[in-house]
Amino acid sequence: MGKDENKLNGQGATPFAQTFFHGTKADLKVGDLIEVGFNSNYGQKKNAKYIFLTATLDAAIWGAELAFGEGRERIYLVEPTGAIEDDPDLTDKKFPGNPTKSYRSTQPFKVVGEVTVWKGHPTEQVNTMKEHLKRLNEQGINSLNE
Repeated sequence: MGKDENKLNGQGATPFAQTFFHGTKADLKVGDLIEVGFNSNYGQKKNAKYIFLTATLDAAIWGAELAFGEGRERIYLVEPTGAIEDDPDLTDKKFPGNPTKSYRSTQPFKVVGEVTVWKGHPTEQVNTMKEHLKRLNEQGINSLNE
């Protein structure tokens, strides 16, 4: 069996074998890297120790809707450049087993595309979530996996 046949049979790397999303208000372009060390989208807006991605569009929409900043909400298709692991804020505390398919990494994500057509959550639901996050912040609960 030739090299190309292996790829067609799922034995080699193929585009979109696993799609990951990153929701934000940052204005990025294909080829840009999302890296640790910049201000986080949430919490205390301090330099992020981890960056986050998800395999579900819904979780990425939440990421975009809840991100700090005045920019337009965006959802990027990203490719991890290193190891990823479950996001313990969601998988350990709220949703055991990681049904949100939310992950974190200390290695950059490469932007490979942008989702330009998507429907956000109802305004009331987003405002409720923002109030919940504000209350957690006031209680000193700002993990982002510190």
